Amino acid sequence: MERSGWPEADELVVCTVKKVTDFGAFVELDEYGGKEGLIHISEVASGWVKYIRDHVREGQKIVCKVLYVDTAKHHIDLSLKDVNEHQRREKIQQWKNEQKAEKWIQYAAKVTKIGNDDLNKIISTLYERFGSVYAAFEKSRMSGTSSLTEIGISKEFAEMIKKVAEENLKKPQVDIAGYVDLISPLNDGIEHIKRALVAAGGINDGEEVKIDIMYTGAPRYRIHVVAPDYKKAENVLKKSAQVAIKAIEKEGGTGKFHRYSEQNT
Repeated sequence: MERSGWPEADELVVCTVKKVTDFGAFVELDEYGGKEGLIHISEVASGWVKYIRDHVREGQKIVCKVLYVDTAKHHIDLSLKDVNEHQRREKIQQWKNEQKAEKWIQYAAKVTKIGNDDLNKIISTLYERFGSVYAAFEKSRMSGTSSLTEIGISKEFAEMIKKVAEENLKKPQVDIAGYVDLISPLNDGIEHIKRALVAAGGINDGEEVKIDIMYTGAPRYRIHVVAPDYKKAENVLKKSAQVAIKAIEKEGGTGKFHRYSEQNT
Protein backbone atom coordinates (compact mmCIF):
# COMPACT_ATOMS: atom_id res chain seq x y z
CA MET A 1 0.00 0.00 0.00
CA GLU A 2 1.39 3.38 -0.98
CA ARG A 3 2.08 5.95 1.69
CA SER A 4 1.97 9.68 1.11
CA GLY A 5 4.95 11.90 1.80
CA TRP A 6 8.53 10.78 2.30
CA PRO A 7 10.22 8.14 4.46
CA GLU A 8 12.15 9.20 7.54
CA ALA A 9 15.80 8.58 8.39
CA ASP A 10 16.40 5.12 9.96
CA GLU A 11 13.08 3.81 8.61
CA LEU A 12 13.11 0.37 6.97
CA VAL A 13 11.58 0.31 3.49
CA VAL A 14 10.79 -2.36 0.91
CA CYS A 15 12.45 -1.63 -2.44
CA THR A 16 12.63 -3.04 -5.95
CA VAL A 17 16.01 -2.86 -7.64
CA LYS A 18 15.62 -1.05 -10.99
CA LYS A 19 19.19 -0.47 -12.19
CA VAL A 20 22.60 -1.67 -11.02
CA THR A 21 25.73 0.33 -11.88
CA ASP A 22 29.39 0.12 -10.92
CA PHE A 23 28.92 2.72 -8.18
CA GLY A 24 25.61 1.60 -6.72
CA ALA A 25 22.03 0.48 -7.27
CA PHE A 26 18.96 2.55 -8.05
CA VAL A 27 15.77 1.29 -6.46
CA GLU A 28 12.10 2.20 -6.20
CA LEU A 29 10.46 2.40 -2.78
CA ASP A 30 7.39 0.20 -3.07
CA GLU A 31 5.54 1.80 -0.16
CA TYR A 32 6.12 5.39 -1.24
CA GLY A 33 4.69 5.52 -4.74
CA GLY A 34 7.82 4.27 -6.45
CA LYS A 35 10.02 7.16 -5.28
CA GLU A 36 13.61 6.53 -6.34
CA GLY A 37 16.49 5.88 -3.97
CA LEU A 38 20.17 5.10 -4.29
CA ILE A 39 22.25 2.47 -2.52
CA HIS A 40 25.88 3.51 -2.88
CA ILE A 41 28.26 0.60 -3.39
CA SER A 42 29.73 1.29 0.07
CA GLU A 43 26.27 0.61 1.57
CA VAL A 44 25.59 -2.63 -0.32
CA ALA A 45 27.51 -5.01 1.94
CA SER A 46 30.03 -5.00 4.77
CA GLY A 47 33.61 -5.07 3.59
CA TRP A 48 34.92 -4.52 0.08
CA VAL A 49 32.47 -5.21 -2.76
CA LYS A 50 34.26 -6.40 -5.89
CA TYR A 51 31.21 -7.22 -8.01
CA ILE A 52 28.08 -5.37 -6.96
CA ARG A 53 25.87 -7.81 -8.87
CA ASP A 54 26.97 -10.53 -6.50
CA HIS A 55 24.80 -8.71 -3.93
CA VAL A 56 21.97 -7.03 -5.85
CA ARG A 57 20.31 -7.57 -9.21
CA GLU A 58 17.61 -5.91 -11.27
CA GLY A 59 14.08 -6.88 -10.26
CA GLN A 60 15.13 -8.06 -6.80
CA LYS A 61 12.92 -7.20 -3.81
CA ILE A 62 15.05 -5.98 -0.89
CA VAL A 63 14.73 -4.19 2.45
CA CYS A 64 16.83 -1.08 3.01
CA LYS A 65 17.43 1.41 5.79
CA VAL A 66 16.87 5.08 4.99
CA LEU A 67 20.05 7.10 5.59
CA TYR A 68 19.17 10.54 4.25
CA VAL A 69 16.22 12.24 2.52
CA ASP A 70 16.39 15.47 0.50
CA THR A 71 12.81 16.29 -0.47
CA ALA A 72 13.84 19.37 -2.46
CA LYS A 73 16.08 17.32 -4.75
CA HIS A 74 13.86 14.23 -4.54
CA HIS A 75 16.86 12.24 -3.38
CA ILE A 76 16.97 9.31 -0.93
CA ASP A 77 20.14 7.57 0.27
CA LEU A 78 19.70 3.98 1.40
CA SER A 79 21.71 1.21 3.02
CA LEU A 80 21.35 -2.51 2.41
CA LYS A 81 24.16 -3.62 4.70
CA ASP A 82 22.58 -1.99 7.79
CA VAL A 83 19.58 -4.35 7.68
CA ASN A 84 20.01 -7.70 9.43
CA GLU A 85 18.16 -10.90 8.53
CA HIS A 86 15.64 -10.59 11.37
CA GLN A 87 14.76 -7.03 10.37
CA ARG A 88 14.47 -8.08 6.73
CA ARG A 89 12.05 -10.93 7.47
CA GLU A 90 9.95 -8.81 9.83
CA LYS A 91 9.70 -5.93 7.36
CA ILE A 92 8.77 -8.21 4.46
CA GLN A 93 6.00 -9.74 6.60
CA GLN A 94 4.70 -6.28 7.49
CA TRP A 95 4.74 -5.34 3.81
CA LYS A 96 2.80 -8.49 2.88
CA ASN A 97 0.29 -7.72 5.61
CA GLU A 98 -0.20 -4.22 4.18
CA GLN A 99 -0.85 -5.70 0.74
CA LYS A 100 -3.62 -7.81 2.26
CA ALA A 101 -4.97 -4.79 4.13
CA GLU A 102 -5.09 -2.80 0.88
CA LYS A 103 -7.42 -5.37 -0.69
CA TRP A 104 -9.55 -5.51 2.46
CA ILE A 105 -10.01 -1.76 2.79
CA GLN A 106 -10.78 -1.37 -0.92
CA TYR A 107 -13.45 -4.05 -0.55
CA ALA A 108 -14.87 -2.26 2.50
CA ALA A 109 -14.93 1.00 0.54
CA LYS A 110 -16.71 -0.66 -2.38
CA VAL A 111 -19.41 -2.14 -0.15
CA THR A 112 -20.00 1.13 1.70
CA LYS A 113 -19.70 3.19 -1.52
CA ILE A 114 -16.81 5.38 -0.37
CA GLY A 115 -14.98 7.23 -3.16
CA ASN A 116 -11.22 7.17 -3.77
CA ASP A 117 -10.59 10.64 -2.35
CA ASP A 118 -12.38 9.88 0.90
CA LEU A 119 -10.70 6.48 1.08
CA ASN A 120 -7.25 8.03 0.70
CA LYS A 121 -8.03 10.40 3.58
CA ILE A 122 -9.12 7.47 5.72
CA ILE A 123 -5.94 5.55 4.88
CA SER A 124 -3.81 8.56 5.85
CA THR A 125 -5.69 8.80 9.14
CA LEU A 126 -5.14 5.11 9.87
CA TYR A 127 -1.41 5.43 9.18
CA GLU A 128 -1.17 8.44 11.51
CA ARG A 129 -3.04 6.70 14.33
CA PHE A 130 -2.03 3.05 14.02
CA GLY A 131 1.15 3.09 11.92
CA SER A 132 -0.37 0.83 9.28
CA VAL A 133 -3.73 -0.11 7.79
CA TYR A 134 -3.24 -3.74 8.82
CA ALA A 135 -2.82 -2.63 12.44
CA ALA A 136 -6.15 -0.79 12.19
CA PHE A 137 -7.87 -4.03 11.18
CA GLU A 138 -6.23 -5.82 14.11
CA LYS A 139 -7.29 -3.07 16.51
CA SER A 140 -10.90 -3.16 15.33
CA ARG A 141 -11.06 -6.91 15.86
CA MET A 142 -9.64 -6.66 19.37
CA SER A 143 -11.21 -3.42 20.61
CA GLY A 144 -14.29 -2.96 18.45
CA THR A 145 -15.40 -0.08 16.25
CA SER A 146 -14.88 2.59 18.93
CA SER A 147 -11.15 2.55 18.18
CA LEU A 148 -12.04 3.78 14.68
CA THR A 149 -15.02 6.04 15.26
CA GLU A 150 -13.13 8.02 17.88
CA ILE A 151 -10.66 9.16 15.19
CA GLY A 152 -13.37 10.25 12.77
CA ILE A 153 -14.16 7.06 10.84
CA SER A 154 -17.88 6.75 10.14
CA LYS A 155 -19.75 4.09 12.10
CA GLU A 156 -20.81 2.30 8.91
CA PHE A 157 -17.27 2.07 7.58
CA ALA A 158 -15.86 1.14 10.99
CA GLU A 159 -18.34 -1.73 11.27
CA MET A 160 -17.36 -2.95 7.80
CA ILE A 161 -13.65 -2.86 8.73
CA LYS A 162 -14.40 -4.88 11.86
CA LYS A 163 -16.46 -7.38 9.85
CA VAL A 164 -13.68 -7.85 7.30
CA ALA A 165 -11.11 -8.20 10.10
CA GLU A 166 -13.12 -10.91 11.83
CA GLU A 167 -13.46 -12.81 8.55
CA ASN A 168 -9.80 -12.63 7.58
CA LEU A 169 -7.60 -12.36 10.68
CA LYS A 170 -6.74 -15.37 12.77
CA LYS A 171 -7.40 -15.08 16.46
CA PRO A 172 -4.18 -14.63 18.46
CA GLN A 173 -3.11 -17.75 20.34
CA VAL A 174 -0.63 -18.62 23.05
CA ASP A 175 0.71 -22.15 23.31
CA ILE A 176 2.16 -23.31 26.68
CA ALA A 177 2.65 -26.55 28.62
CA GLY A 178 3.30 -27.78 32.13
CA TYR A 179 3.70 -31.11 33.86
CA VAL A 180 1.93 -32.87 36.70
CA ASP A 181 3.19 -35.90 38.65
CA LEU A 182 0.39 -38.17 39.87
CA ILE A 183 0.98 -41.17 42.15
CA SER A 184 -1.55 -43.58 43.65
CA PRO A 185 -0.65 -46.37 46.14
CA LEU A 186 -3.84 -48.31 45.39
CA ASN A 187 -3.96 -51.50 43.35
CA ASP A 188 -6.30 -49.83 40.88
CA GLY A 189 -4.36 -46.57 41.11
CA ILE A 190 -4.07 -46.19 37.35
CA GLU A 191 -7.85 -45.92 37.11
CA HIS A 192 -7.88 -43.14 39.71
CA ILE A 193 -5.14 -41.33 37.79
CA LYS A 194 -7.12 -41.63 34.56
CA ARG A 195 -10.18 -40.12 36.23
CA ALA A 196 -8.06 -37.29 37.66
CA LEU A 197 -6.69 -36.52 34.19
CA VAL A 198 -10.15 -36.60 32.62
CA ALA A 199 -11.30 -34.06 35.20
CA ALA A 200 -8.23 -31.90 34.50
CA GLY A 201 -8.89 -31.94 30.76
CA GLY A 202 -12.58 -31.21 31.16
CA ILE A 203 -12.22 -27.67 32.44
CA ASN A 204 -14.63 -25.47 30.52
CA ASP A 205 -13.02 -22.05 30.11
CA GLY A 206 -14.50 -21.00 26.79
CA GLU A 207 -14.43 -22.43 23.26
CA GLU A 208 -11.22 -20.56 22.52
CA VAL A 209 -9.27 -22.62 25.09
CA LYS A 210 -7.97 -26.12 24.31
CA ILE A 211 -6.43 -28.57 26.79
CA ASP A 212 -4.54 -31.73 25.81
CA ILE A 213 -2.98 -34.13 28.31
CA MET A 214 -0.51 -36.85 27.43
CA TYR A 215 1.66 -39.37 29.24
CA THR A 216 5.40 -38.61 29.14
CA GLY A 217 6.80 -41.24 31.54
CA ALA A 218 5.81 -42.43 35.01
CA PRO A 219 4.59 -40.60 36.99
CA ARG A 220 4.60 -37.52 34.72
CA TYR A 221 1.86 -36.18 32.47
CA ARG A 222 2.11 -33.19 30.14
CA ILE A 223 -0.71 -30.60 30.14
CA HIS A 224 -0.77 -28.59 26.92
CA VAL A 225 -2.91 -25.43 26.77
CA VAL A 226 -3.80 -23.18 23.81
CA ALA A 227 -5.53 -19.89 24.72
CA PRO A 228 -6.06 -16.35 23.32
CA ASP A 229 -3.47 -14.76 25.64
CA TYR A 230 -0.65 -15.71 27.99
CA LYS A 231 -2.45 -14.79 31.22
CA LYS A 232 -5.45 -16.96 30.43
CA ALA A 233 -3.23 -19.82 29.27
CA GLU A 234 -1.29 -19.76 32.55
CA ASN A 235 -4.48 -19.63 34.63
CA VAL A 236 -6.00 -22.58 32.76
CA LEU A 237 -2.77 -24.59 33.02
CA LYS A 238 -2.54 -24.12 36.79
CA LYS A 239 -6.26 -24.75 37.27
CA SER A 240 -6.08 -27.97 35.25
CA ALA A 241 -3.10 -29.22 37.28
CA GLN A 242 -4.83 -28.33 40.57
CA VAL A 243 -7.95 -30.27 39.57
CA ALA A 244 -5.86 -33.37 38.79
CA ILE A 245 -3.89 -33.09 42.05
CA LYS A 246 -7.00 -32.61 44.20
CA ALA A 247 -8.72 -35.56 42.53
CA ILE A 248 -5.80 -37.92 43.15
CA GLU A 249 -5.26 -36.68 46.72
CA LYS A 250 -8.93 -37.34 47.44
CA GLU A 251 -8.25 -41.00 46.65
CA GLY A 252 -5.17 -41.21 48.88
CA GLY A 253 -2.59 -40.38 46.21
CA THR A 254 -0.17 -37.52 45.75
CA GLY A 255 0.37 -34.94 43.05
CA LYS A 256 2.79 -32.18 42.17
CA PHE A 257 2.77 -29.49 39.45
CA HIS A 258 5.84 -28.46 37.45
CA ARG A 259 5.74 -25.45 35.08
CA TYR A 260 8.74 -26.95 33.30
CA SER A 261 9.91 -30.55 33.09
CA GLU A 262 13.27 -31.37 34.67
CA GLN A 263 13.72 -33.81 31.79
CA ASN A 264 13.62 -30.94 29.32
CA THR A 265 15.77 -28.32 31.09
